[in-house]
Amino acid sequence: MRHLILLLATLLAAPAAAQSLAFDGSWREQGFLRLSSNNYVQRGGDLQVTSDGTVSLLWRAVPERMRGATRASWSWSVAEGVGATDLRRKGGDDRNLALYFAWTDPQTAARADPSRATRLLRDENTRVLVYVWGDDDARGTMQQSPYLAGMRTIVLRNAGTGQHRENVDLAADYARAFGGAPGVLVGIGVSADSDDTDGRIRAALTAPDLR
Repeated sequence: MRHLILLLATLLAAPAAAQSLAFDGSWREQGFLRLSSNNYVQRGGDLQVTSDGTVSLLWRAVPERMRGATRASWSWSVAEGVGATDLRRKGGDDRNLALYFAWTDPQTAARADPSRATRLLRDENTRVLVYVWGDDDARGTMQQSPYLAGMRTIVLRNAGTGQHRENVDLAADYARAFGGAPGVLVGIGVSADSDDTDGRIRAALTAPDLR
């Protein structure tokens, strides 16, 4: 019995295994009115992104089994990108890559269509963290989005090229942004934005792991 108790304690203390959100065709592009779309190539383990004076959002609903995730990790690379812009300024906020994580309360999660990003992001009960490669603020800087009251931008990498691995604490960043614990993680998005500077972005991203 003692050995069984020790085994159970070890299993309960072990971190949850990461689950990958593969780019398997289940991600859907959500264009913005009157703006041209980016080009996304989903290849299972990674995503190729091309933005040429364009902007759009690639989005997918989070499966039920992953909606309690509190951490996320991914690798991303930029071969060609846009210069630093002020992400606090609406209409002048280009960035190489951005990852969106959207939460809502259980009641909204039960009735909302998580595959429709635009409606979900604008819901008053939705809270969104956007991790970006852009701007020139210090790593970890949190900004109020100029678009939505319930959205915060977190700078992870300054504008430029290169390749990096990220590991973020979603729960801690949520608490810093909004206070308290996150609700139900319902959707994740990927975006590249080059329309304001009429720039060019050539980038890639591995399928994000959630745990």
